[in-house]
Amino acid sequence: MWFKQLSFYRLTSESIHASDKLAAALEKSPFQHCGGLDWFAEGWVAPASHLDSPVFTARDCQLLSLKREDKVLPAGVIRDFVEQKVQEIEDKELRKVGRKEKLALKEQVTDDLLPRAFVRSHRTTAYLDCRRGWMMVDSGTASKAEALVSKLREALPPFPAALPRTKLAPHTAMTDWLAAGEAPYGFELDADCELKDGSENGAVIRCTRMDLTAEEIRQHIATGKQVTRVGLIWQEKVRFMLTDTLQLKRIQFLDVLQEEASQAGDDRESLFEATFTLMSEELGELVEALIEALGGLEDSQASPAPAPAQHLAAPAEHGSDEKLPWD
Repeated sequence: MWFKQLSFYRLTSESIHASDKLAAALEKSPFQHCGGLDWFAEGWVAPASHLDSPVFTARDCQLLSLKREDKVLPAGVIRDFVEQKVQEIEDKELRKVGRKEKLALKEQVTDDLLPRAFVRSHRTTAYLDCRRGWMMVDSGTASKAEALVSKLREALPPFPAALPRTKLAPHTAMTDWLAAGEAPYGFELDADCELKDGSENGAVIRCTRMDLTAEEIRQHIATGKQVTRVGLIWQEKVRFMLTDTLQLKRIQFLDVLQEEASQAGDDRESLFEATFTLMSEELGELVEALIEALGGLEDSQASPAPAPAQHLAAPAEHGSDEKLPWD
């Protein structure tokens, strides 16, 4: 349940209002295993094994999960089978196999091998924070996060969601923080960073397990290098690496949060809900503080209108009151 990476998108009032129809929309595109001649398959699945619905709702957040299967058929394997067939034809018919015939053989071999190919699967999990107006995706890979957003747009067209644009560029802010030797309020510098030279030589300096307030760091900045990644700790609860693309990588929820979630109960349903509620609350506060530290969002991404009252008051899937699971 604990997210390991984070890409986040700004929702509009339109996408927040559309979220009321989310479960019904996702049920129309369930995951189905990769067919015989299909290279891949993707669809929505329940976020956890004990759930039946593709959407888990707790407080103002809706959790969902996109599963994808890909056939694993290396090009070298196809090439070997094609060469074997070409050799058989040339030996039997005493003639050279032309380019067009080889292409046809390649298609035939591919169709023969696809049903027997291994399948690799993965899930991308995300949730909508309708109170704050964010969609949080457990991925530090832009292509995977965008694939999930695209699939949501298919289910709930047009479902507006955009990467956040802050008034202060992340690399500028991170560079200022290290130059000053101090992180913004609520954050503290951790022990890892990356600096890049913007000139032609493109020198890269990576620092690990190092005091980021050291004079050596400031010297690199003085020579024109800019910070592209920096390790931060939020409120002594969450450790992560912030990138210049405004992604959070290597997220670690520290012991104080995990212990708090574990007190919700021994059954998996209570633990799942407590973990999700606690995680979504912390990530929501963290992202809001991070955006504030970067000067806020551009005017075009101002706060969306709140969701309808009936949506905000929707009860959690397990339990009918508004108390946190561990209260």
